[in-house]
Amino acid sequence: MQLQSLRCITAIGGGHGLGRVLSTLSFMKHKLVGVVATTDNGGATGLLRASQHCIAWGDIRNCLSQLVEQPLAAEVLNYRFDSDSALKGHNFGNLLLYTLDQLSARPLDGIQLLSRLLNVDNRILPMSECPTDLIATTSDGIQCHGEIHIDKLPNMPHKLELSGQVEATPEAVRHIKNSQLILIGPGSFMTSVMPPLLVPGICDALKSTRAKVVFIDNLVDEHGPAGELSLAEKLEFMKYELGQQVVDLILSNKKEKGLPVPVIGGLTSDTDVHYRHNTSSLLTTLEQAAHQLLVESA
Repeated sequence: MQLQSLRCITAIGGGHGLGRVLSTLSFMKHKLVGVVATTDNGGATGLLRASQHCIAWGDIRNCLSQLVEQPLAAEVLNYRFDSDSALKGHNFGNLLLYTLDQLSARPLDGIQLLSRLLNVDNRILPMSECPTDLIATTSDGIQCHGEIHIDKLPNMPHKLELSGQVEATPEAVRHIKNSQLILIGPGSFMTSVMPPLLVPGICDALKSTRAKVVFIDNLVDEHGPAGELSLAEKLEFMKYELGQQVVDLILSNKKEKGLPVPVIGGLTSDTDVHYRHNTSSLLTTLEQAAHQLLVESA
């Protein structure tokens, strides 16, 4: 099956991983929707969130920078101020998105305006337009607030949740329900993959959608406890947090017996960055997954 023939694909995640998936499928134009994590509290994003109490703009900016066709535009979006001025440590793209948000009725309006200015045809949606933080509860019952601290945990937490009453972006829920194919990952399992799945509206949409769901595993094990998880353990963790198994197929080079869903391998790494997926092999395996899930199972 050609992905181009699908009505709608939704990719969920954050960071560089989601950006790589979106850039691989950018030819889908308006039929491709990215639902982006907004819980990051580190680096330039953390600086802006600490002073302005806004959503995390970093992963959204990262996705846009991987979708623009002009290299200079990507460099401008990713430019980080490093002088001794008051802007030291801030990122221009984050500041631009925050400014557009202040001039708009809602964060999504600012994202769409910047997308039009950059000639990005794919749609980028924040998982929520409400500021929220990731919270991990350890097996000892201790709560750890914020991605920076969660990434440093020595062991996998017992549970992950979001702070406050977090409402899903309505458009994200609608696209998940209307999609034929949903992609989750790759990226840091706890801080990129899981946050959007913890939003109640997105969680409910994933459990009720008729779309087939593909989990894209990392090429290289990440640092920290999540990097030690097997595919089965990742599936079980997602099932525990969502309340049911939603994944229909996995893209991974790992060979693991006893999995409840099929696995497609053959993924290769980018020539410049060994832990990022080569777009050609990623596209090939996604085509295989779509054919296996939507044609052979029909």
